[in-house]
Amino acid sequence: MSRLVLAAALVALPTVAPAKPVRLMLDWFVNPDHAPIIIAAEKGFFADEGLEVEIIPPADPSDPPKMVASGQVDIAVTYQPHLHLQVHEGLPVIRIGTLVATPLNCVTVLADSGIESVADLAGKTVGYSVPGVETALMGAMLRHAGLPEDAATMVNVSWSLTPALLTGQVDATLGGYRNFELTQMALEGAEGRCLFVEEQGIPSYDELVFIARKDGLDKEMARHFMAAIERGAQWTINHPTEAWQTFVSAYPDLDDELNHAAWDATLPRFSQSPAALDHGRYAGFEAFLIEAGLIDSALPVSDYAMDPGQ
Repeated sequence: MSRLVLAAALVALPTVAPAKPVRLMLDWFVNPDHAPIIIAAEKGFFADEGLEVEIIPPADPSDPPKMVASGQVDIAVTYQPHLHLQVHEGLPVIRIGTLVATPLNCVTVLADSGIESVADLAGKTVGYSVPGVETALMGAMLRHAGLPEDAATMVNVSWSLTPALLTGQVDATLGGYRNFELTQMALEGAEGRCLFVEEQGIPSYDELVFIARKDGLDKEMARHFMAAIERGAQWTINHPTEAWQTFVSAYPDLDDELNHAAWDATLPRFSQSPAALDHGRYAGFEAFLIEAGLIDSALPVSDYAMDPGQ
């Protein structure tokens, strides 16, 4: 081959654009709640979308929204109820997708406690971890049960929800996830019961959502990111056993009974259309926060949530 022909052949070779780096901060350490993310990384779905995603656990669970707002990470996982309050407080973040599309939060009690409903919490103590949203949720559930919102005593037990319940420090907890808490209790020899918040007067909401900085949002990056997450969620649902093996191959320290049970319990709750936005759900939660006295007026949904594909 002549030098001229060789040069022409080299010019004709397609160029591959370098992968775009994306820093993703989780809401907590890696666990089965993050399955679509891990599967998207391990199966190459992010790479297929031209992204190189760095997955970062937070040093503190309150860090992710602040890290996004300051531009230190590109995307973070957080909670829909907290997102509303953070935007009202002036944090420049916006929801770009949903990871877990149903509440996981529940009121957890011991099965032999005699507490069968929220009404039975009158005069009891309820442990919680995060002030603001959780105390408002409890007050709303008590009102829904026909009780004053201070009918139960709220006790901040930090992140020791299950220990506080098992040791009798509190009669119930709010803030533990139904896909983990009951299994953790069973492994410690106790039987628990979950009172589902969405059956106790709380409007349904997305438990885990993806957020990005609103100002200067790279919509193209967000669109590609959510496309990879959708593939990850669908592949996880379609191939649950293989997906579990992929997950624990990447994080072998999670290959235990608690996480395997949580995996099975979480599968049906992953959003299969994670970029899609349910405007009514978000507007409804704004209305709930007004009724709970946590915000004064509702913002337009477009101020805090979007579908990057639209």
